[in-house]
Amino acid sequence: MGEIVNLRRVKKSLAHAAATVAARENRVKHGRTKAEKANDARTAVRQEAAVADRELVRKPDDAC
Repeated sequence: MGEIVNLRRVKKSLAHAAATVAARENRVKHGRTKAEKANDARTAVRQEAAVADRELVRKPDDAC
């Protein structure tokens, strides 16, 4: 005689496994935390400011 299986428990475990796989795929797909994104944004702002500070501004020649 075979083992008695609770179908409700099997369905829940299969759903949990599917959700785990979907979560893993989403982590790979979207991958970064909010803190990492904010840190990259701050870095980009600092780099823009550094470039803007070093730009040469040419004044138009009115003598021409």
